[in-house]
Amino acid sequence: MNILLWHVHGSWTTSFVHGKHRYLIPATPDRGPYGLGRARTYTWPESAAEVSPEQLRGADVDVVILQRPEEIDLAEQWLGRRPGGDVPAIYVEHNTPKDGQVPNSRHPLADRDDLLIAHVTAFNELFWDTGTTRTTVVDHGIVTPTAVWTGELDRLAVVINEPVRRWRVTGTDLLVRFAEIAPLDVFGMKVAGLAEHLGLPADRLTSHDDVPQHRMHAELARRRAYLHLCRWTSLGLSLIEAMAMGMPVVALATTEAVMAVPPGAGALSTRVDTLLAAASRLLAEPQRAREAGAVARVAAGERYGLDRFLTDWDRLLEEEVCG
Repeated sequence: MNILLWHVHGSWTTSFVHGKHRYLIPATPDRGPYGLGRARTYTWPESAAEVSPEQLRGADVDVVILQRPEEIDLAEQWLGRRPGGDVPAIYVEHNTPKDGQVPNSRHPLADRDDLLIAHVTAFNELFWDTGTTRTTVVDHGIVTPTAVWTGELDRLAVVINEPVRRWRVTGTDLLVRFAEIAPLDVFGMKVAGLAEHLGLPADRLTSHDDVPQHRMHAELARRRAYLHLCRWTSLGLSLIEAMAMGMPVVALATTEAVMAVPPGAGALSTRVDTLLAAASRLLAEPQRAREAGAVARVAAGERYGLDRFLTDWDRLLEEEVCG
């Protein structure tokens, strides 16, 4: 199939474009949010091709993958066809509701009969009120990292995008407590200056801003454990990638993390003191960390493998496009 989709979430799109189809990725001269084009810090196959808005007019497109409500009008403008009417459309919902109305949050595309909403977690499907709009869940899948956990550094690794802006959502405020027991390495977009913002000395928190994925994985794998403090995000793919590398996990038991992190893979709790104690044990006992990481690696492979993810998507695409 020829699939039109925007580059919105780098990790998810990386997995999606590893399928057997041709992926048309809008690219505009300014490389703005609606024309990022191909990824610069992820490895994508050649089947993910950049197209300009002008090239899309009259292009052979079998299905549109939407990820933001405004893409519906934009696709109609660029294609000359209405998604969900003239061309099949699937809306991928990556996010938990953040409108302050939980558990009564109405999805912006509720009560529509012209498209399908595919949630990336069952938690998202549960918490969004989509009315009569059809929904399904396609769990995440990842390209297995080439890096393998060694954990020789007595440090904790964190991956957060925009930690200052998102703050309590991503648990940024909790980092100070963990910096008291071990130095932190924080990777992600717009993480520069985080130590200063938190009032931490530079030797307690080191920022690694927008590092290419393969380099980030190599660095993560050298840290003793992965720290996941997100209060209200869908499910960070970096958490799954860390588990797939064999990293032990210390995570808040919130949203879909309770399904992703199995017993024995580290620690999962809503009590921060419990997580602090668990992190301290993993730092003090490398063998315990190795055993927990092995459990995490098996769990990530069994539930979040790329083949399962692409098979689920192929089935869904065939149902929506071919009927």
